[in-house]
Amino acid sequence: MAPCGFLRCGRPECQKTFGSRGELFMIRVVVSDDHHLVRQGIRALLEKAGDIEVVGEAADGQEALELVERLLPDVLVLDIAMPHLNGVEAVGRLRDLGVKTRALILSMYADDTLVRQALRNGAKGYLLKRAVSDELLLAVRAVSRGDTFLSPEVAGPVVSPLVDAPLRFADLGPMDQLTSREREVLQLIAEGYTNREIATHLHLSEKTVEKHRGHLMAKLDTHDTAGLVRFAVKHGLIAPDT
Repeated sequence: MAPCGFLRCGRPECQKTFGSRGELFMIRVVVSDDHHLVRQGIRALLEKAGDIEVVGEAADGQEALELVERLLPDVLVLDIAMPHLNGVEAVGRLRDLGVKTRALILSMYADDTLVRQALRNGAKGYLLKRAVSDELLLAVRAVSRGDTFLSPEVAGPVVSPLVDAPLRFADLGPMDQLTSREREVLQLIAEGYTNREIATHLHLSEKTVEKHRGHLMAKLDTHDTAGLVRFAVKHGLIAPDT
């Protein structure tokens, strides 16, 4: 079906971007998810649209950043719960690369604290995986234009507090109160890495990792590794079966 020409039309085919001569602008996308079948499904859906080209796939956040730096896509579509470097932290590092790529989180988690953290780190969109296929196409196109796109289920709880009043430290959830490094350490602890392995992976000393572990336990009010793992699963840093 051809575009109707109305700027506010919500039909997916009317959200494509055309040049002054009617040429179709292709949106270049990198997809990052640690499940191969999920990546393939997203690729198939996006490439059916006609104006979206998937130029690369990644299985974790670090690989996604490497592809972005090399391929310079318009949009990075990424999951949150990925090994080694989760989606929220990857989005934060994306800004440090100095590229124009915009990030769209595609996640099964509707936790408003997680959504806020992703947006603060620089994500331009947050879409739930249970969204219909047309929503994904609309989200990719919106994010590629620099617009913000949120699933309706998360938009209200996330946007209203930010609009109604300044966010105070006391209002932050436990996830918000963790530093970026603490979230990295937490994810690796939850994935089963030892202090020595975490130190090697993050180029830190074991003593520093142990200090981060102590800070995590104090901030999250837990006294053992099992508690840290439960928190990481609950807040989407790792999948329940990791």
